[in-house]
Amino acid sequence: MSSGKELDKNNDTLPWLKEGEEDPFLMEEDVLVIFKCLDCGKEDEVPDFVVDEFAYGLSEGEEVEVVCPYCNGTMREARNALSD
Repeated sequence: MSSGKELDKNNDTLPWLKEGEEDPFLMEEDVLVIFKCLDCGKEDEVPDFVVDEFAYGLSEGEEVEVVCPYCNGTMREARNALSD
């Protein structure tokens, strides 16, 4: 940078963390829900926050359905797909 405002390489990338603290977002584990395709039978993992978003507005008893990335079929949560 020609303006002389070089980034201090000694500064932390997360200056709001106190020394010795870890980034709390790195400690969060993604919770994955296994979905199974009703057509091809393959399974795929979907993050739980995505499942929660898809469940918004569903009536009681309705299940979240997603599109299978393998065959474009219908996927349901694996524990529910086995009973169909």
